[in-house]
Amino acid sequence: MREVTLLRATVLAAMMLSAGGAYAAVSAGEAAKLKGELTPFGAEKAGNKDGSIPAWSGGSTKPSAGFKNGGRRPDPFADEKPLFVITADNMAQYNDKLTDGLKAMLKKYPKTFKVPVYQTHRTAAAPQWVYENTLDNATRAKLVNHKLTGAYGGIPFPIPKSGEEIMWNHLSRWRGSSFHVDVRGMQTTADGKHVPTVFASGDFQMPYYFKDGSLDKFEKDNQGVMWSIRLLNYGPAIRAGESIVGRENIDPDKAQVWVYMTGQRRVRKLPNACCDTPTPASAGISLFDQTDVFNGRTDRFSWKVLGKKEMYIPYNANRMFQRPISKVLLDNHLNPEDQRFELHRVWVVEATVAPGKRHLASKRRYYVDEDTWNAVLADHWDGNGQLWQMGFSLPISMPDIPATVSPQSFGFYDLLSGAWYVDGLTNDSKEQYKVMPVYSDTTFTPEAMAGEGVR
Repeated sequence: MREVTLLRATVLAAMMLSAGGAYAAVSAGEAAKLKGELTPFGAEKAGNKDGSIPAWSGGSTKPSAGFKNGGRRPDPFADEKPLFVITADNMAQYNDKLTDGLKAMLKKYPKTFKVPVYQTHRTAAAPQWVYENTLDNATRAKLVNHKLTGAYGGIPFPIPKSGEEIMWNHLSRWRGSSFHVDVRGMQTTADGKHVPTVFASGDFQMPYYFKDGSLDKFEKDNQGVMWSIRLLNYGPAIRAGESIVGRENIDPDKAQVWVYMTGQRRVRKLPNACCDTPTPASAGISLFDQTDVFNGRTDRFSWKVLGKKEMYIPYNANRMFQRPISKVLLDNHLNPEDQRFELHRVWVVEATVAPGKRHLASKRRYYVDEDTWNAVLADHWDGNGQLWQMGFSLPISMPDIPATVSPQSFGFYDLLSGAWYVDGLTNDSKEQYKVMPVYSDTTFTPEAMAGEGVR
């Protein structure tokens, strides 16, 4: 009888995790775990059995000596050496902790692609007020027709009951409130030619994370605008003067994106700034929903949780941004010498195109870090069922915020063509990531963008 009961419970749990929001807010009793066995963001506080994943003890909250806001963030673990390096020759030994995309890259480029694995550091942290909002969200947040309701200022579903909730945690993850970055994007062709796609000044703001805000004010005064972005291109020369303004909303039907095209000298609102539409911010190389590994409508897919696993993922990637761009780009991939992988627990979420919908990727698999809710890796299959692309982001430890975030650095490898793309490179930038006071809301309007038009 006990075995039958356990089986029923397992089946019920699986149904809940695949139901796409049918089970949302948790009870106060379950939410209390966020003050005990779970971290304030919902991760397992304890380490793993062999100690290779340590217990979470509050994360990194002390900036390095001499750090100045907007300056280069040093590598807090610069003196560490890899514990071991995974190559095409020894990958079978680590098979269960590698994504399909990483295994495909090791096989495709056996002489140059490597996965250097370092000691695991659970640097994830956030201000206390974000933790308190997360606790409140646990008992009030819901998904209604793929729209987020009842959440503000924290992770909406720290104890998720579905794959769609996990992806909303990623979409609404903590990464600061207002910040400025200068970024570059680079496409690399299959024959190893590096082609600059964008050099932009970017302003970002998340009204969802205004410290002195409230759920009521967010939903009414801010009209559910989760985050806003303004990018002004300085190069390459053919794109200088272009700009883009976007407003992501908790209601995907209310998301808005405008672009300024120098050739037309006018601002145009994009009719379909979503999903598998190429984004102008990357010169059309990347799809809208490949930004930050995933950024798009959740209603395009059916979501299923495959479980939580210990896997090697990019983490604390500050070392990636210490050297010039010319040093970190190889012909076929990023330079392994500048990469840092660590063992972390991740939620594995599979997405298949929903009935009646379409997408260039027939199936996707996302790997979402339990500590930060950053989607750090992704596998994409094309319409023929072939493993097509591997998406990645490079989470950076930013103890001054405090946070471990991947707000601007992401990319993908095309496993079929051999071409690849990386965006958010701040290596050669004067200001890598500068925390800013709250921007005026008019900053993120098409009118302001039109006024800045220079060509």
